[in-house]
Amino acid sequence: MKQVPIKLGPLALLLTVISICLTTLAILTFTTARADRRLAEKYADTVSVRYVLEIRGQEFLAEAQAMAEDGSFEFLDGLDRDGVYWETFEQDGSRLTVGVKQNGTDAEVVAWKHQRLWEENTSLHLWLGD
Repeated sequence: MKQVPIKLGPLALLLTVISICLTTLAILTFTTARADRRLAEKYADTVSVRYVLEIRGQEFLAEAQAMAEDGSFEFLDGLDRDGVYWETFEQDGSRLTVGVKQNGTDAEVVAWKHQRLWEENTSLHLWLGD
């Protein structure tokens, strides 16, 4: 019985291409997962700072409500000409600005603003079109 020789050239080439493709996809999957994890951790830090500022703002609002009920609100230092008392809370590059105004025996919130502090990076020396 005569044996037919098997040609391994095209099969070896196909397996090489498949292994290169799988390796490339594995590397891309790993780097994407690592970047997603870093982004999720950064987002979690931002949200936790924001919630801490929210708690501090709510505590301030409770104090302002108690002062408005007692009638001692108008004696606060720092009232602007419109009768608004401003309080600013900062933590880890985030800021919460709260403005409260007395409305009868209630403390009315006139402003509740979250901000992320940012500084311009001037070390890049970009062309500004001059």
